[in-house]
Formats: sequence, structure tokens, C-alpha cells
Amino acid sequence: MKAKRVMGMQLLLSIMLIVSFTSCSKKSSSKNTSRATGWNMDGRKGSSSKKQVSGPGLIFVEGGTFTMGKVQDDVMHDWNNTPTQQHVQSFYMDETEVTNSMYLDYLDYLKGVYSITDDNYKDIYGGALPDTLVWRNRLGYNETMTNNYLRHPSYAEYPVVGVNWVQAVEFSKWRTDRVNELQLEKNGYLKKNAKTLDVSAESNFDTETYLNSPTSVYGGDESIVLQKGAKKSSKAGKNGVTPPAKGLYAQRSSGIILPEYRLPTEAEWEYAAAADVGQREYNIYKGQKKYPWSGSYTRSGKRQSKGDQLANFKQGNGDYGGIAGWSDDGADITNEVKKYPANDFGLYDMAGNVAEWVQDVYRPIIDNEANDFNYFRGNQYTKNKIGPDGKVEIVTKDNIQYKTLSNGKRVATSFPGQIVQVPVDENETYLRTNFDKSDNTNYRDGDEQSSKYYKLADAESADAKTKSERAMYNSPRHNVTTDSLGKMVRKYDESSKRTTLINDESRVYKGGSWRDRAYWLDPAQRRYFPQDMATDYIGFRCAMSRVGPKADKKRSARN
Repeated sequence: MKAKRVMGMQLLLSIMLIVSFTSCSKKSSSKNTSRATGWNMDGRKGSSSKKQVSGPGLIFVEGGTFTMGKVQDDVMHDWNNTPTQQHVQSFYMDETEVTNSMYLDYLDYLKGVYSITDDNYKDIYGGALPDTLVWRNRLGYNETMTNNYLRHPSYAEYPVVGVNWVQAVEFSKWRTDRVNELQLEKNGYLKKNAKTLDVSAESNFDTETYLNSPTSVYGGDESIVLQKGAKKSSKAGKNGVTPPAKGLYAQRSSGIILPEYRLPTEAEWEYAAAADVGQREYNIYKGQKKYPWSGSYTRSGKRQSKGDQLANFKQGNGDYGGIAGWSDDGADITNEVKKYPANDFGLYDMAGNVAEWVQDVYRPIIDNEANDFNYFRGNQYTKNKIGPDGKVEIVTKDNIQYKTLSNGKRVATSFPGQIVQVPVDENETYLRTNFDKSDNTNYRDGDEQSSKYYKLADAESADAKTKSERAMYNSPRHNVTTDSLGKMVRKYDESSKRTTLINDESRVYKGGSWRDRAYWLDPAQRRYFPQDMATDYIGFRCAMSRVGPKADKKRSARN
């Protein structure tokens, strides 16, 4: 009996030791314990893994490999579509083109915050206004669209037009700040409704400013810019003063601040439009699509919609919408978004309706030898400007930056509350192999070294005029300046020696529009237009980079 009791006690002791060891193991492997040092990291907020939140209006596009620039026809003989194998990282893209309603939200915000009667801000709202005169035609009556297209509720869900590339970029920046402002409000880092009740030209929110200097947004008002995790001390110090509560502002590591909205790159747009994922067989594509949908025709072959056009485009000379009462594309100008079937990524109007701006500077050749991953031409690297006090320098009403377009229109490219940006210098580029200067637009193409007139010996000593004459792209150089009285002085380049319209401000636009024949509906087709000019057939949609894994689900070999 005594022996049995001893054995029972030994068994109980063994169980206790196992339970104790197991609990210690669980504690040591807690998610708040550093895998690098074993230290408890409870004080580091937001360090746990979390998936990226999708921004409003966006659809997930899983990245992959595709053949960029592969067209079935080249009747224009542009020779600017050499097929190249490219890989695009996963990203998000607007489900539809930016609509009049979405753009009016932007205009209403600017008009409400930046008074048009204040000399410091009077050009901000005007610079963002779409050019409604793009509808006019010397031999056509289009005044109805000129007067109504942007603002009439009947056109609210139609794609916005008359927006140039510069304006589209500024809209994307504004959208980034408004979305992240709401994200921070929802998570308790900003006072509720401050974005509408407390905002002003000098007291507003900017994403990058918040990340670098939280006390600089909303003028550093602690009643608006909140800290989380603050614990108030109930005891006063030796000097009789109760120490202030200490907490944390949101950071990138918090996982709630989204990457920026931006224009998609040409590679991203073409990849998303082609949507080859819909004809994938294991790890290969079954054939090449001519359009964003399967098949070689523009009409639907499905029983329910047989004969219907799958996009909004010009079907022939003098035929923008077919015969009345017949099954055609349902529109003569643009059409309401989501009126045509989505492609296999769930994106609407990636062919027809309006063509769309992308980020890239146009060049006739895609340089796949230099890069085949997230291809993009137009990188201009900047950094935050640091003031004499060692802090980031913030834009004020006195140093707002404006870009004067070739037609004389002024567009604001920086706003009060943003961080002043300057080009990167040798502190960032010295001895680097991946980039050596701020502006990389002309890398391997279009710079002086690429021209046939380049001579290494006198390249450094050549004056500005000589370098200008040797430029590969000898395009017109119109000049707009302001005289001492503030009046616009326009100088039109009348030189007869210009040989091209391509320059560093020529931007790519993709996709066919309501004005185009079916030829341009091919996602690989590419054209260019000056970045400061607008039309009645070019709109845009935004994209956002994906952070984290390529896909949410692990794929097996058979799916």
C-alpha cells in the first residue's frame, strides 16, 4: 500500500512538472515575445501581423507574369509595342473609372477649405476644375455636355473627363489623405468629425506629415490629434505637478495607415485590363486575348445578352451608338460606369467608355533589358526637407507650390500642412548601384548620352543651348511666364526645326474610348498626350500598392 502511495505521488509530481513546462513554453512563445531576443514586447503597439485593409472603391488584383505589348494588329505602324515578358506585383485598382460624383467631392472639399477670395488660395480651386470646354467642336453642337456633363445629376456616375494628368495626380494625393484621415478617426487617433468641423486651410491633415510629425497636423491641437494607450498619473510629482499622460500616435507599424492612392503604371494597367487569369490552366495561359474579355469579337455570345456590345466605342464612321432600338453599345458619348460586364479581375470599363491616364512618361520602346519587374519610366525621387531646427519643414500659405501649365493654367502641387519635398542628393546616391540621381526619366533613353551628337570629351563643357540642341527628343518648347504685373506671358514655339512631339511631359494613356474604333480596345495598345492637356475622351482611375503576401490563399499545383 505504501509503495502504491509513493508511485501515485511520483506520477502526480511528473504531471505537475509537464503542465508547468508546457505553460512556460506557451508563455515564452507568446506573440508579444521577440523571436530575436526573447524579450517581452508588450510595449510595442501594433507589432502583430495583420493584413492590409482595402481602400474604398478598390479591387484586389493578384500580380503575376504576362507578355506586355503583345498586340494582334499594328495598322498605325507605330512600332511601339515590342512584346516583353514582365512581372507585376499584386496591387489594388479602382473598380470603375473616377466618376463626376467622386471628382465633385474633391472640388467641394477644396472650395470649402481654401477660400477662392483669399489671394493665397484663389488658384487652388480653379486649378483643380476640369476643362468643360473640351466638349466643343467647330462643326458640332455639344453645348449640352459643356454646360451639364460635370455637374448635372444625370451624369453623376459617368466617368469624369477634361482632367489632365497633373490634376489626376493631385486628386490621387487628396484621396490618400482623406481615406487615411477617416482610418485614424475610426481607430481613435483623431477627434471624431474633425475632418469636416475643424478643418481649415492652415489646420488640416496630411498623411506623410502625420507619420513624420504628428503634432504638426491640425496645428498640433491635442484635442484633435489624439494619443492611444495614455495612462494618467493620479499622483503629483515632487514639484506638485501631475505629469501629463503619455501615449502613442499611429505609425506605419500600426497597420491602419494605407499606402497612397496613385495612378497605375502602364504595366499594371495593361496587366489588369488583359485579365489573363480568366484563361489560366495550371501555371500557363491558354492563348492570347485580343480584348479584356475572351474571344475575338466585340459582341456578347451569351444566350441572355447575345449580340450586345461588350464596351462603349465607335463602331464605324458616323456610328457612335448604332441604330435606335437595336442592340448596340447603349451610348453615344460616355456611359454610366458598370453598364458593361466586368473582366475576370472584376474591373469595369477597362476597354471603351474613356481612355485612361497612367503614370508613365511615354517612350516608343519599353526597355525590358534594364528591368522586367514592376516596369515604370518616370521615377523622380524626393525626400523630406529638414529645416535649421532639425525638424521637417512644413508648407505654409506663403510657400504653396504651383505648376504653370503650357496653356497658362495654374495647378497647386503642394498645400499647407504638407512636408516640403526636395530632390535626393549625393547623401542618398553615393556609391549606389541601383540609382545615382533624383530624376530617372531619361535613364537609358532620351538623355544626352543617348543622342547621336554626344561626344564624351566636351559633354561637361557644353553650354545649356548646345545640350538642348543635342537632345534626342527635339520637341516644341512653349513657355509661359508671369510679368511684374502678374499678367501671363505666353511664348509659342514657332521653330520649324522640331522633329517630334515626345518630351519628358508626354504621358501614356491606355484603352479605347467612346471616340475610338475597336482597334484601340486591345489592352496592349498605347498612345501619348501632353500631361497638362485634357480631352473629352481621357479619364483615369486610381491604384494602390499591395503590402504583404502576393495572395491571401495558398495555392496548390492544381488550382
